[in-house]
Amino acid sequence: MNNPSRNLTVTQTFGDKLLDWFDRNGRKDLPWQVDTTAYRVWLSEIMLQQTQVATVTPYYLRFIERYPNVNKLAEATQDEVLHLWTGLGYYARARNLHKCAIEVKTQFNGEFPRTQQELEALPGIGRSTAGAILAIAFKQQATILDGNVKRVLARYFAVAGWPAHNATAKLLWQHAEDLTPKSRIADYTQAIMDLGATCCTRSKPNCDSCPFTLDCRAKNEDVIKDFPGKKPKKVIPIKQTHMLIIRNQQKHYWLEKRPPQGLWGGLWSFPETNQDDIDQVLGRLAITGTRTSLEPFRHTFSHFHLDITPVLIETKSSPMVINEHGTAWYNLDDPNEIGLTRPVTMIMARLAN
Repeated sequence: MNNPSRNLTVTQTFGDKLLDWFDRNGRKDLPWQVDTTAYRVWLSEIMLQQTQVATVTPYYLRFIERYPNVNKLAEATQDEVLHLWTGLGYYARARNLHKCAIEVKTQFNGEFPRTQQELEALPGIGRSTAGAILAIAFKQQATILDGNVKRVLARYFAVAGWPAHNATAKLLWQHAEDLTPKSRIADYTQAIMDLGATCCTRSKPNCDSCPFTLDCRAKNEDVIKDFPGKKPKKVIPIKQTHMLIIRNQQKHYWLEKRPPQGLWGGLWSFPETNQDDIDQVLGRLAITGTRTSLEPFRHTFSHFHLDITPVLIETKSSPMVINEHGTAWYNLDDPNEIGLTRPVTMIMARLAN
């Protein structure tokens, strides 16, 4: 069966149409497009994983101001990095960001390597991110396949199946590689991401503004809603926990640092337990005081729901240090530079108001 993406004419037409659209409609003033470097491209690509530009922009600007290059980021502590990342979610990205910066500094003298293999060997850098660095920062012919590009190609070629499935991903990568041009590679890479982000959107795509409205199979067959294929549904389990909100007379909150790996790895949170063991935990901490159960709420992860019941403990005593990873009093008026879990920031904001 003939694969249209392997046809040279189709390849040229696709690239020409896309770049023409980009010249007229593409985004050219994003913060990471100013003074483009491998560090800036890498930082933006990691932040943009599963996160929209509007959300990422203020975080990116704060990171660049605090850590203007990879060496400065490598010299930071993990707590400092997680503190700046707080609220952006998917915290494994932040931990790998820090690890990667350290490796670039120590193994490559602060310069990002210029090969796909070496980039992919660094923490948190996958095939698509490596391709973006090579294409945008180093102007090398390299291929990307982020979420936006998957959506564009899945619709353009009517590629069935969930993009995370091996067979579907393999076919999408093949199309992406066949279409990647040899010239204007940085513009092409930004253009195909822009097309997915601003035109070929997840819902309500603006097909009238798309340069491929006459070529797109999903459009022509009126099946846009079917592409890309949906993730197979599965029952998401529900877990429960009680968070102990220990607050002293100065309105400071007792926090414990979580283990470096696993759920919320390296972040700071309230002590957790189940309802039956609250007295046991407070006894171990040597904490006494008034106790108030607050309104429960649900925090959803990609693989389970966590139903959280906050229990406010107003105390005059100071807990005994029992957490091997670290403990601290947190002052909202003079906050520590540490990374906080989303439930912690939500609960503190609720109590402050």
